[in-house]
Amino acid sequence: MSEDKQLAKNDYVKHKKPKFRRQESWRYKRVTDRWRRPHGVDSKMRKKVKGWPASPTTGYCSPKKTRGLHPSGFVETRVCNLEDITGIDPELQAIRIAHTVGARKRAEIITAAEERGIHVLNPRGTREPEDLKDSAVSEEKESLSDGAK
Repeated sequence: MSEDKQLAKNDYVKHKKPKFRRQESWRYKRVTDRWRRPHGVDSKMRKKVKGWPASPTTGYCSPKKTRGLHPSGFVETRVCNLEDITGIDPELQAIRIAHTVGARKRAEIITAAEERGIHVLNPRGTREPEDLKDSAVSEEKESLSDGAK
């Protein structure tokens, strides 16, 4: 990522939000800490009484320029095959390989992305397609030699 883009991103970083807590979650073990909107008629939290935790409102929204961006500063794009890489801009977008893609196709996508200078968000430790073929051939030879003994 270029320095100008990084500086621009730093200008629009998300401001720190409070930890939004579910009402009375600090009082009872059975009430989880996960946010749920308060609905009670006399609820202090719903009425926004001073001293009670804050509720999520539109004022806590992140800036429009950084909304939806990956923390690396790129826009995420999902890729399932090699054809999906063709329309990607390496300066603005990064790819995330779909979890349904197998090891062989994943390796091909990663090599194609490296050639074009595209950032891969979930590269995983993969082997080259040739390594996959070689390992399959060596396994077949071992199984044949074991059978001959």
